[in-house]
Amino acid sequence: MTTIIVFEDKANMRESLKLLLENEPDFRVLGLFPHCVRGVEHVLQLNPDIVLMDIDLPEINGIEGTKRIKKASPDTQIVMLTVFEDDTKIFESIKAGADGYLLKKSIPSELIPAIRNTVTGGSPISPGIASRVLHAFREKSKPKALSFELSKREHEVLELLTKGYSYKKIAEHLFVSVDTIGTHIKNIYSKLQVNSASEAVAKALKNRIVE
Repeated sequence: MTTIIVFEDKANMRESLKLLLENEPDFRVLGLFPHCVRGVEHVLQLNPDIVLMDIDLPEINGIEGTKRIKKASPDTQIVMLTVFEDDTKIFESIKAGADGYLLKKSIPSELIPAIRNTVTGGSPISPGIASRVLHAFREKSKPKALSFELSKREHEVLELLTKGYSYKKIAEHLFVSVDTIGTHIKNIYSKLQVNSASEAVAKALKNRIVE
């Protein structure tokens, strides 16, 4: 038997969830609560297998409630059940310790399988949310661009250098003298710690100083 408690501030949603969950012979709803001010107390007293947690709760939001419950009862599985699809709420929930993240619009098709998945050690996430998490992870994994403290003008010169411009052509493009470009190039070499234009271009591209 999988035992469940629900934190949801809207009465009609609480009742809908209760009807849906109790329609499953192996599910038992131990409690329905409109807020999680006493969330830790309820969890420790009822000892559920699964907590369904709304985010937009009064007084203490579901993310903070999740954090507190996980601190007091690390083995309690918490699935966020919310309307929020923005990246901030998703990652704050994951950082707080949520074991899953489902959108309310996915009820009832995803909820029952998600609960069963959580009980067996899974981490259910609505498909649209999963793709955003993956995208954000990929973006975070990309090497950060380094500036090497180049000035705006030095960056412009380096960018033109990577495009194959000669010193003369760079000077014409920026409306300055070739000597001025020579000075900028010298400063760029110094900051990048290179000795040639080819080295400067290679380092600029490798470190994403320019695209």
